Amino acid sequence: MDKANKISRKDQILKALARMLEAAPGQRITTAALAREVGVSEAALYRHFPSKARMFEGLIKFIEETLFARISRIINEENSAEIRCHNILLLILTFCDKNPGMTRLLTGDALAGETERLRERIAQFFGRLEAQLKQVLREAQIRENLKTTISPAILTNLLLASVEGRLVQFVRSEFKVSPLDNWDTQWDFLSKNLLEPYSARAEIETTI
Repeated sequence: MDKANKISRKDQILKALARMLEAAPGQRITTAALAREVGVSEAALYRHFPSKARMFEGLIKFIEETLFARISRIINEENSAEIRCHNILLLILTFCDKNPGMTRLLTGDALAGETERLRERIAQFFGRLEAQLKQVLREAQIRENLKTTISPAILTNLLLASVEGRLVQFVRSEFKVSPLDNWDTQWDFLSKNLLEPYSARAEIETTI
């Protein structure tokens, strides 16, 4: 089998794993079931991934690369801290709405009984996201010499907690309650009451 076919098979395995995570909320995925979904033997799975943990890591890596590449573009294209925060959080919610199976990874729902390093990897993802948002707000404070009643660290934690809570609700409802439901209304409240000092009050783009 040539390299191109190997890469294609690896992608096929990861896509099948994501489908199974979406189709069976709350259930643990076995390599035997995954092999049946892909249409290969378990031995064939292990020729591409040495363990199920590495398969999950492949999906987590895809999530990281997809989201942080787009977050970098948002930061480069926008100047307002409010718009940057809005677009970053909307990106996370939209991605999860379109990828329910991967949302189970981000909430840890699919990782029960799996290796600890996978949960650590998810914690690192959210730590990196929190650091990115915090930097956006700190830069706005310095640039505009702002005096605010809530620190960038506390505000970032609150914003991220709002988003993470929506992801948990999405998974708990077995994907019936979209993480985007009523988000515009809630964001309007958050931005007016918490983010206005950081904002140039420019119009926010709502399309990611």
